[in-house]
Amino acid sequence: MGFARTLRAAGGDADPERVQAMLRALDHLDVLDRTDVYWAGRLTLCADPDDLPRYDRCFAAYFSGLTVRPGRRPPPTVIVRHMPVVSPGDSGDGDDEEESREVTVATASAVEVLRNRDVAKLGPDERAQVNRLIAVMDASTETRRSRRFAPSPRGRLDPGRTVRETLRRGGEISLLRYRSHRTRPRRVVLLVDVSGSMSPYADTLLRFAHAAARSGGRAVEVFSVGTRLTRLTRELRHRDPDTAMAGASAAIPDWSGGTRLGEELKEFLDRFGQRGMARGAIVVIASDGWERGDAGLLGEQMARLSRLAHRVVWANPHKARPGYEPLTAGMAAALPHIDDFTSGHSLAALEDLARLIGDRHA
Repeated sequence: MGFARTLRAAGGDADPERVQAMLRALDHLDVLDRTDVYWAGRLTLCADPDDLPRYDRCFAAYFSGLTVRPGRRPPPTVIVRHMPVVSPGDSGDGDDEEESREVTVATASAVEVLRNRDVAKLGPDERAQVNRLIAVMDASTETRRSRRFAPSPRGRLDPGRTVRETLRRGGEISLLRYRSHRTRPRRVVLLVDVSGSMSPYADTLLRFAHAAARSGGRAVEVFSVGTRLTRLTRELRHRDPDTAMAGASAAIPDWSGGTRLGEELKEFLDRFGQRGMARGAIVVIASDGWERGDAGLLGEQMARLSRLAHRVVWANPHKARPGYEPLTAGMAAALPHIDDFTSGHSLAALEDLARLIGDRHA
């Protein structure tokens, strides 16, 4: 059902009747077999030939980890097509029956090729495909233990419920009731640098923020930083990625401007972080660290943030370049206060970032 929703979100015609047909087909197949699931969905959820490329992309993105053992990297998605090939001896006359044979052609999915490509070097068609894969990415957050309790079959003894149960049974103690802490999604705050030096990556990182907001719901907050701090949470909660990006673009007044990370981080902590948004949260800063302001101020605010947050993650697209060293003043000032230092330059790097947010380490 989740895959059908993903296909509909990508523009496919996966109506309830087609979904039921896929489920009936899977009743006769092995649902743990990747090939069986692929063909059951392809033969039932696709309405016309234009749906086939869309189906392949969504299937590769949604079921990429279906048969992967924990701790191992998912293999390339392989799609098998049966293509009729006309025999060279055919004359082409209408009286002769055309002979053909089935040739199995295995082609590695283009998704695997694009996973490690730097998004700044992609063409328009490749970037559009990566954007579609980011839109269906699972960037849900990890959970944390709440102070509140809920009924549970095991855990701490619940005196109140035990006594009430005893009174209902006339004073006879027959059942002990237990309770345990509830779990809640941990808050995630994303600060995306939209300055000029980050312009090749800003759109992709904002699309990742949209995927995180879609996956994490109200537990996710998104801001853009540059010369001004802009809250983008409401715009990026829209279900459609293109509509969300259009709203975010209209809300950001400082696209491709300068960078004042120290001042913007101070404003965030003064207005939002100190009041509770950053307390116990996973804070992700996506920036190359080019600070035009006071690097000392950035270091002070990063130290302040690290005391409030559960974890501080910094995604720098330049980190993936051979020979990179964090020598810029801003990056050097922030580095001692970072828990995880990663890159955000490719689809694979964004998948790693999603695992860091959800604490789903490979």
